[in-house]
Amino acid sequence: MSEWEAGLDDEEAGAVMRTVTRQLKLWREAAGLTQAEFGTAIGYGEELVSSVERGRRIPRPEYLDAADEVLGAGGRIAAMKGDVAEARYPKKVRDVKRLEAEAGEICSYNNSVIDGLLQTKEYARAVFSSRRPPFTEEELEQQVAARLARQEILGTATARPLFSFVLCEATLRRLIGGKMVMRGQLERLLEVVRLRNVDLQILPLNGEENSGIDGSFRLLKLKDGATVGLSEAPLTSRVFCNPKETTVLDMRYGIIRAQALTPQESLALIERIRGET
Repeated sequence: MSEWEAGLDDEEAGAVMRTVTRQLKLWREAAGLTQAEFGTAIGYGEELVSSVERGRRIPRPEYLDAADEVLGAGGRIAAMKGDVAEARYPKKVRDVKRLEAEAGEICSYNNSVIDGLLQTKEYARAVFSSRRPPFTEEELEQQVAARLARQEILGTATARPLFSFVLCEATLRRLIGGKMVMRGQLERLLEVVRLRNVDLQILPLNGEENSGIDGSFRLLKLKDGATVGLSEAPLTSRVFCNPKETTVLDMRYGIIRAQALTPQESLALIERIRGET
């Protein structure tokens, strides 16, 4: 469970974990079990049970399932798995995920890597592995898991937002993770473009005009009519809520889409590059 260590500096996650661990301890004590006895019953060591109850480790789903069964909680402990899983992810990821859930339309332009919502597990791991200074193995697993969790919004059965992605052609040709990883990533793109609520366009490298050279950004058009802009740079992330700023980004995105290949032309280019990889 090393990759499920609690982030003690995250107040929101800490509040969730205090609630969960308090409930686990109350249920265990009500059953008259010591930590050692409880650990034996669910198949974990006493030290791990102690770490969970002190909030030093985040319990895995299987831990909560076993605790629910042994303590006769009738699903009350297992029901906390969703909240616990969310607490595992970095706060920035949780905040972005909430905004995405509130969006009616998500627009994204990337000129360095494939958008996180479109990344395969192998590609995401390669992206995070390239960070310097490097993540620890535990941090790397956490980042990859958080990125994949955000992708659930693409498969939502109802009330799915509209997605518009523009990728610079360079993101398709940059062999992040090697040829096999990149080929799998290109195949993933070919799957996503067939979703009815997704538009994917490629900004070609041979184009004479490129209004996206200032860097990647995202626009989330919320269901309440508000628009939020997101941009990331080394060591910092920015959220734009001021209408003057979001209007500029919206205008820029429209120009970038006009400069990009059509979705059909983009599909053909992705297929061609996949054949070359």
